[in-house]
Amino acid sequence: VLVSVEPPRAPMAVAVLLAAILALSPLPLSLASPSAAAAADRITRLPGQPPVNFSMYSGYVTVDAAAGRALFYWLVESAAAKPESAPLVLWLNGGPGCSSVGYGASEELGAFRINADGRTLSVNPYSWNKMANVLFLDAPAGVGYSYSNTSSDLLAPGDNKTAHDSYTFLVNWLERFPQYKYRDFYIAGESYGGHYVPQLSQLVYRNNKGVRKPILNFKGFMVGNAVIDDYHDFVGTFEYWWTHGLISDDTYQKLQLACEFDSSEHASEACNKIYDVAEAEEGLIDAYSIYTPTCKKTSLHRRRQIKGRRLFRLV
Repeated sequence: VLVSVEPPRAPMAVAVLLAAILALSPLPLSLASPSAAAAADRITRLPGQPPVNFSMYSGYVTVDAAAGRALFYWLVESAAAKPESAPLVLWLNGGPGCSSVGYGASEELGAFRINADGRTLSVNPYSWNKMANVLFLDAPAGVGYSYSNTSSDLLAPGDNKTAHDSYTFLVNWLERFPQYKYRDFYIAGESYGGHYVPQLSQLVYRNNKGVRKPILNFKGFMVGNAVIDDYHDFVGTFEYWWTHGLISDDTYQKLQLACEFDSSEHASEACNKIYDVAEAEEGLIDAYSIYTPTCKKTSLHRRRQIKGRRLFRLV
């Protein structure tokens, strides 16, 4: 999805939560047995967490020992009556560069919501773990808590490398959690996940080809607000605003005339100007859910007050 430039959405409370998850997570384990490694990754309790009937794990899985590259994950097991038969869903946020732990798990489909006091958590009634075991992955290395000891890894990760690292992560992670081998498996994501999710799905599909009983029992993928390419994303964004009555006919026509759809970079002054008009016509809405009431304390409200922002940013 294309939205206007905004500051990082994660508030201080989210940062504290993530720090707690990291503190409870061990460094990469290469010598321990799968059961011991999984037990070492167990999160017994997060600060301010209410009692729950599901288990959580987090930690690092090495994807390239020579480069010192490891990816960070947070597994939230299903709260369903029989979690051992619930599917496994891998969640990937977009960006590129957005943390699946910091965004998806902490602000969207994760098990908890941070309360107004900034110290306690409440159960998210819409959490995906009501139906599935959800695996949040920070990828590529350099995103969230995932890291590499080789600087060049951070300078040019690339979508292809991200897909292969994510695949290696899955294979190695399943050795730590063998109970998820052969389980129904889905890959899901949003925004730049429009690239990450299909590429990883294709890699899993190709590697499964000819295998009678693949350990990654791939069933399908899901992408919301997918980033496809600049042209179609621009056109789709403006069409969406107009067809949903968020902007006037006149503003819609001026956007089409003033803005180049082939690139999201270096928007013209005329395009930025009419975009400001469109944003003013929209009013204070949640760009991710236009029919949902907004919270004035969120960054959605703050971003309207920021001056000097440029036209679009992929998130």
